[in-house]
Amino acid sequence: MDCWGICGGLRTAAAVSAVLVFATPTHVRADAMPSKALVDDALLERLRSAVEVPVATISVEAQNARTSGLSQSEVYALDREWRQQREAENQPIVAELLGSPLSAYLMYVQAASVGLITEIIVMDARGLNVGQSALTSDYWQGDEAKFTRTVPRGAAAVFVDEVSCHRETGTWRCQASLTLSGSNGMVIGAATFEINLNELARLRALKAESH
Repeated sequence: MDCWGICGGLRTAAAVSAVLVFATPTHVRADAMPSKALVDDALLERLRSAVEVPVATISVEAQNARTSGLSQSEVYALDREWRQQREAENQPIVAELLGSPLSAYLMYVQAASVGLITEIIVMDARGLNVGQSALTSDYWQGDEAKFTRTVPRGAAAVFVDEVSCHRETGTWRCQASLTLSGSNGMVIGAATFEINLNELARLRALKAESH
């Protein structure tokens, strides 16, 4: 099942949520830090299905064609410019990226998860952002584990990072990253989902109690 939406007939929020939420009998005490083991293979497959859609493939492959020839110093310069624009009134790079069809689709997927997913980033083969559901602090992810432990490791690579506390909301979160493949099966980039583990644990406990 794919989550093709913004550029090919929107699915309902309920339909996307059904793809993303996979409930199994897992109980976690409310006062304990949830385990990243909650992000299991079944959920990862559903996350993958959410980004293995034409709008992502087309967007990433198009950006790869533009960025493949960039030197590393040019990549650094783009990242610096992004950071500067985040704090400026004039934000052409930021506005273009957040206004892209892929970013619009990712915002929709995040909203449709109803609190389960708190951020989505899609990167090209250099680690530069192609689409994102929220404003990120940087534009280049190529030196971070979300990229170094996915794209260089092949099409099946998955990396689930350690759990951390989001102090503003008092929730426990972790990032799940996976390699993206193009229409020819070759690696074209990666996607990262930030998961609200408290919400995931709650959904699974409710599912278990209903059986």
